[in-house]
Amino acid sequence: MTSRRPIGIFDSGVGGLSVLPHIRQRLPGEDLIYLADQAHVPYGPRAHAEVIQFSHSITDFFLRQQAKLVVVACNRASAAALTPLRYTFPDVLFVGMEPAVKPAVQQTKTGKVGVLATVGTLESDRYAQLMGRFAQNVTVWEDPCIGLVDLIESGQTDTPETEQLLRQVLAPMLAQGVDTLVLGCTHYPFVRPLLNTMAPSLAIIDPAPAVARQAHRVLQQAQLLGPATSGGKLTLFTTGPAAPFAHLTQRLIGHEGEVNTAVWQGTVIGHQSDQILTTDY
Repeated sequence: MTSRRPIGIFDSGVGGLSVLPHIRQRLPGEDLIYLADQAHVPYGPRAHAEVIQFSHSITDFFLRQQAKLVVVACNRASAAALTPLRYTFPDVLFVGMEPAVKPAVQQTKTGKVGVLATVGTLESDRYAQLMGRFAQNVTVWEDPCIGLVDLIESGQTDTPETEQLLRQVLAPMLAQGVDTLVLGCTHYPFVRPLLNTMAPSLAIIDPAPAVARQAHRVLQQAQLLGPATSGGKLTLFTTGPAAPFAHLTQRLIGHEGEVNTAVWQGTVIGHQSDQILTTDY
């Protein structure tokens, strides 16, 4: 059984674009809708209730587009909203993100692991549960990388300012013998070249390939996989300015195409075709 219904993918901004290519590679025949909620980026410091509200409205947006699966390609939104989303939308298939603590613990040789994630993710119950389950026998250094999401959103993935911030983050970890680094925010893979240059021996773990595999597995179990051939369509939306997002999309993942504008009106989000999406909280 196949389904031409699309997959919805969202993040607070461009971060989820680091996940999108892995999904396209794993599921080349699927139509994808990506929404960057740049009107509210970053999600990291926002309250749980606020992130839940955004995530509910965005899910409604995707459901109006007949989405068969929603990928929460944002660690902060996954930490705050994934459980409430599954409760509110029990018939919807969801795949979320979580910091790859388990594979990091399995991989480290020194028993010392670094985690880069936003404040909201590091302070979440979901992250605490991960640490309790998998990190009992290792030492973990955490850093919220304050300001890094904003730098990436402005296209500064390889500027001196970004390099300086990363050096300040990495230095104490490397001094303590950290040999494995978890990228706990979907924005952070875009500075991986800088991280590789600064610490070439550091093992860096990006959960995006695992998320793509899980998306494939969930659709397969639900008998909703699209065509196995390539040619799936990608539709892009942003709740911020379209032109800068289009430029960043081309730069970060090499995609050149139209970007549609989505507009927030309170807790309602609509787009240029005047399809309005509502939700109840």
